[in-house]
Amino acid sequence: MTLDLFGEEDLQQPTRIDRIGQQAWVLRGFALPWVEALLAALDSVLLQAPFRQMQTPGGYIMSARLSSCGDLGWTSDGLGYRYSPIDPASAAPWPKMPTTFYEIAEAAASAAGFADFLPDAGLINSYAPGAKMSLHQDKNERSYEAPIVSISLGLPAIFQFGGFQRSDPTQRISLFHGDVVVWGGVDRLRFHGVLPIKPGHHPVLGEQRINITLRKAG
Repeated sequence: MTLDLFGEEDLQQPTRIDRIGQQAWVLRGFALPWVEALLAALDSVLLQAPFRQMQTPGGYIMSARLSSCGDLGWTSDGLGYRYSPIDPASAAPWPKMPTTFYEIAEAAASAAGFADFLPDAGLINSYAPGAKMSLHQDKNERSYEAPIVSISLGLPAIFQFGGFQRSDPTQRISLFHGDVVVWGGVDRLRFHGVLPIKPGHHPVLGEQRINITLRKAG
C-alpha cells in the first residue's frame, strides 16, 4: 500500500517545506541557491573518484552508479556494506568533501531542526532511466544520532519513505532538481528507496538523476 502526499499540479509550484514524518522533511528547491557551486564541486569530486557500479554482498550489480567523498566513503563488496577511508578502486583516500556540501548539509539540517550537523561521508549516486534503489535502512553508521541529508539533482524521482519494517506501507514522494530531504531522530531508521527513474532529459544534467547523501558515519 502506498500514500501519495502531493498531487502532480501542486508539485509544479513547489512549497517551501513538506513534512513527511515526525522528524522528516522535504525542503523544496532548497539547494537551488547553491546549485552552480554544487555542480562545480561535484565535477571536482568525480574527476578524482569517477562513478562506478558496485556489487551487493550477494553478487548482484547495483543499477545506480556510485562515488563518495569525505573522510569516509561508502562501499559494497564481498565483505558487506561498509565505510572506508580508502577508495578501493584507486587505493587512495576519497576526495575531500567540498565546502559547498558542508554548507548545504548544515543549512538543510538546521532548517529541519537538527543543529550542528557536520557530515564526514558523502555518498553520490547517479541514476540513469530505469535505475532504482530498493527499500533499505541507513544503518552502517557508527551512531544514529545525526540526521541524513539527501540532495536531488537532475531528472525527477519518486522517493519511497516507509516504516521500520520493509513490509510497512510507504509514502511515494516526487523529488525535483534542488529538493533536499532531511530525516533523523525518531525517523532515522525508516526504510526508504527510489523507484525506477523515468526516461527524460534534464537541461543541466541530461538523462540522469544525481543524489548526494550526506551523513555522519564515523
